[in-house]
Amino acid sequence: MQSSEQTILIVDDEYANRLILKDLLEGEANLIYANCGEEAINLARKHLPDLILLDVIMPDLVGFEVVERLKSCPTTMQIAVIFITGLTNTDDEERGFAVGACDYIYKPFKPTIVTARVVMHLELIRQRKILNRIVHIDALTGLANRRRLDDALLKEILVCKREKSSILVALIDVDYFKQFNDNYGHGAGDNALKKVALALKEVAQRPRDFVARYGGEEFFLMAPDIDETGAQRILENLNQAIKNKEISHEYSEVSPLLTVSVGAALVKVDNATSSENTLAMVDNLLYRAKRNGRNQVAFQPKSHPNIRLVSSI
Repeated sequence: MQSSEQTILIVDDEYANRLILKDLLEGEANLIYANCGEEAINLARKHLPDLILLDVIMPDLVGFEVVERLKSCPTTMQIAVIFITGLTNTDDEERGFAVGACDYIYKPFKPTIVTARVVMHLELIRQRKILNRIVHIDALTGLANRRRLDDALLKEILVCKREKSSILVALIDVDYFKQFNDNYGHGAGDNALKKVALALKEVAQRPRDFVARYGGEEFFLMAPDIDETGAQRILENLNQAIKNKEISHEYSEVSPLLTVSVGAALVKVDNATSSENTLAMVDNLLYRAKRNGRNQVAFQPKSHPNIRLVSSI
């Protein structure tokens, strides 16, 4: 099935092989190319292709190393990889499947086999994405749902433990949303939640940033590998993005426009960090923001773990 919405990254250090694959596949998907392992990793992170055709033997990184690095990153770990190789050693084949490849294509290329296998995998990927959307996407806002949130947070904490890095986690609650629904109607309430979701997506622009609907009128934002300055900038941008939506709320006790309260923490991930205690931390901070009058952020920076900074937004 031809799909201009799908993308294949072709990785081979031989120009002739890239050209053959281009001729065979350019009608099946958008094609991008890399001639070495490092370039492949960079392009995969930038473009998030649906499928990678990856040469096993390359001058900088062998294909097995490339796959291991892709699978260790939450952004690229789900990308399907087919190895292309002239090797017929069963040990190499076993290693390829062990590191996460989904198939092998052998050189010299047999056109009908190459096309059939690639088309088959593209169709499987398309179907998997449809199922994933049904299971993991909130139908109203189009954001990830709570099930996807729990999975994403767990995986990101594991990566941050390995990288010894920090992560911004925030819970966002729409202020006086019951009054909004009661006075404007549930249809208007749904539209307001969609606009808040859009504001979150506008703020979370980096490849590993993640937003979800936590439940009801509560949302979740996660920004890994970030410092305190970057975390504060995201929180400020979130405030501005919601203000820019100009959602009228004359029944709010804090503003004529719809506002949010935020509980946020910059977590230095260590062995004691878990999804449960991270969510509990920001939930407590959100409660503090609401208790102190709403329309504000309660932010705990990692550099001052015993200090709660509460600022109006």
